[in-house]
Parts: sequence; structure tokens; C-alpha cells
Amino acid sequence: MSQPTVAIVGRPNVGKSTLFNRIQGGRKAIVSAEAGTTRDRHFGEGEWNGRKFWLVDTGGLVPDSHAPMDQAIRQQVETAVDEADLILFVVDGKAGLHPIDGAIAERLRKSKRPVLVVVNKLDDLERATAQYDFYSLGLGDPVGTSAGVGKGSGDLLDKLVEALPEGVEESPDSIKVAVVGRPNAGKSSVINRLLGEDRHVVAPEAGTTRDAIDSHLEAGGRHFTFIDTAGLRRRAKVDEDLEFYSTLRTERAIERASVCVLVVDAALGLHNQDLRIATQAWEQGCGLIILVNKWDLVEEKDTNTAARGEKLLIEKAPFLEWVPFLYVSALTGQRVRKLLDLIVEVAEEREKRIPTAEVNKVLGELLDRNSPPQKAGEEVKLLYASQIGTAPPEVAIVSNRPLDIHESYQRYLVNGFRAAWSFKGSPLRLKFTSRGSRR
Repeated sequence: MSQPTVAIVGRPNVGKSTLFNRIQGGRKAIVSAEAGTTRDRHFGEGEWNGRKFWLVDTGGLVPDSHAPMDQAIRQQVETAVDEADLILFVVDGKAGLHPIDGAIAERLRKSKRPVLVVVNKLDDLERATAQYDFYSLGLGDPVGTSAGVGKGSGDLLDKLVEALPEGVEESPDSIKVAVVGRPNAGKSSVINRLLGEDRHVVAPEAGTTRDAIDSHLEAGGRHFTFIDTAGLRRRAKVDEDLEFYSTLRTERAIERASVCVLVVDAALGLHNQDLRIATQAWEQGCGLIILVNKWDLVEEKDTNTAARGEKLLIEKAPFLEWVPFLYVSALTGQRVRKLLDLIVEVAEEREKRIPTAEVNKVLGELLDRNSPPQKAGEEVKLLYASQIGTAPPEVAIVSNRPLDIHESYQRYLVNGFRAAWSFKGSPLRLKFTSRGSRR
């Protein structure tokens, strides 16, 4: 199920970040008594009554101000509203209705997004009448709350979940593929080449794709759903917003995907931002493919150019040793169709299940070759193992001292299991337990 996005907006110092933290259950945004302290956008995952959603915090909105900071924040909020499925419009119940609230309400009405008016700072909800003043905003029934102490938050979350649009049910037979990477690496061009049509806008400027659109493809008897994350339409002076919302879209895409295709510009190489995306996908259990695009533009390459580059990257991020690299040109079509076969292979490796007898056979061979490091008088034994999960694969190993298995020996076991079964492009997780413990 795809997750909707909820944006928190309002004028300065009404408690937006406090509400964000209350819903998040932790202090993940800046909170201060001084107006206008939220300069950056923050986002995280919220959940209520089994319904998950993305939550975005924004800076204080002053619609008609010409101050540079207010103008920058206004751009941020407008972008947040564009991206949101639901808006929490936070107002100050203690201070009462403010002219800026009316100006913001007018803008929100024009957005045609569903809006919940949240009247904050009502510490005594039973006696509070201030929330009724906000009916005049014309945005429906206000919801009273006190984010600082938590009063009314349950009722607010009930209404929030009720107002969310229905999520899109994902087809279980389709391989969900998140196409991720930095702007202008060629993500849309790769998808267009596979689809054989210009379903996505492609232009030489970075960040030209306005909406993340799912594309569906049938090939070789398999169904693929490509989740494009190619950033936002460029506006003046909103580079930081583009990066922020590209990051949010990447988070959302990875959460839905079974395989991530990280598109890298061959001329620019794999940067730290690419490594962060790769690491995030890997840690969340996604299959991963590194697609090096614009390979036709690399001059003076030989048969070892790719291998040398991969070796350097694996030194930075050792898990990339198990990730396939594919070198393509979306412009010419060189090797792009091979991506489909690779996606199927990685998706199947992620779902692979090894019989328990085979797992224990390989474990025994690894133990014969190299025993776990021992402490004097504290013998560590690995008794038996079995695969307990897929997508990604997870192996449980029963030990008399599960907490004393050194990290280096865990890596040795992972390498041994991969030598036997590969799990190409997929994370492999180990779980050490004691005899009789619940998995």
C-alpha cells in the first residue's frame, strides 16, 4: 500500500514543529518559543490505527512579506502543499484568529487539497471556545488540540486518518522497481527507453519531472511497475526544496519497492549522495542494482575501466560487492534491455528460500573451516540454523552464546552463505538466538 503525505503548515510560532514531534513520538524538528525558528523542512513516518503516512513539517508562512527569509519559506510551503495529499493547517487557539490565518486559508482553498484546521495551544479543551472562531476560515470543522501536552491528539489523528485518500493497492504479481538517483542522471530517459515511448518528460535541465508517475510494463511474461522519482519542476531559488522533496520521494519509492535501480551518471561517478541512497535501500531490505548511465560518453575506457571503478566503490561500501553493476546508454539504448533480466534475477534472489538441511550443511562446512573466536572459559558454539524469512532473506542461527559472536565472524558467515547461494543484489540478514528463544 502506497503511503500518502501530510504537510503541516501555518504562520510562525503556532506550534507546527511541536505537533510534528507529537505525532512522530520524538523531537525530530526544531522547537523554540522564538517565532520563525524552523528554517528547514523535516519529514518522517507517522502511523495511527494501522494507517501509515509521511509527515512533513514546514517553516512559518507569512504570505505577503517581502523579507528574504519569509519569501524562501513561502516557496518551501507552496512546494509542500503541491506535494501533499492532506494539509494540517495549524492556528493558535490562545492568540485567536489572525489576519495571516485568513490569507493562508485563501491560498489553501486555491490548492484544492483536503485541509484539517488544527486549533493548537488549547490546554483546557473542555472549556475551550476559541476553536469556534476559526469556522470563519471556511475550511470545515476545526479540531482542538494542545500539541505541547498531548491533549486532543488522539481525536486529531482519528480525523487525520479518516481524511487521508485511499492508498493504492500494489499488485502482488508485479515487481515494484524504484528508479532512484541524483537529478539529471537519466532516470526518466532509462524508463522511456524501456517503455519505448515518451511517457516521462525528459529535458537536459536537472529536476524537470514534476510528478512521480508509476509506469507499467509487460515483458517476458513478467509485469513491472516502475516508480519514477525524478525530482520536481525547477523554480527560481528553490534548489534546496528540490533536493528535500527529491529525498522525500526517494524515501517513499524505496518503501514501496522490492528492487531499487540506482541510476548514476558515468561522467560524474558515484557520489556520497548516491551512496546514501544505496545504503538506505540496502538497509531497508530492497534489492539493489547500480545502473551506470551515459557510458557512451566516457572516453578512453578499456575492458578494465568498470572493474577498477567497482573495486574503489566496494572499498567505500563493502556491501556493494554483492550488488550487480550494469553499464548502459539510455540515449543509444546500449544494454538497457538487459536491465529487465537483471531486475527479475535480483527480485528472485530476494525471494529465494534455502532448505534447512542445506543451510546446516553449509554452516557445518564453514565451522569446520573456521570456528568462532573463543574467550577463555566461555566456549561459543553455533548449534544449527534455518532460513526464517525472505524479501530479504534472513537466516537464524542458534548459539549457546548469541551475544558473543564477533562482527568479523558474522561477516565470515555471510560471505560463506553468499558463496553457496549468492542472493545476488539482495541484502542477507543473520539473526543469532539461543536455544528455546522465540524468533
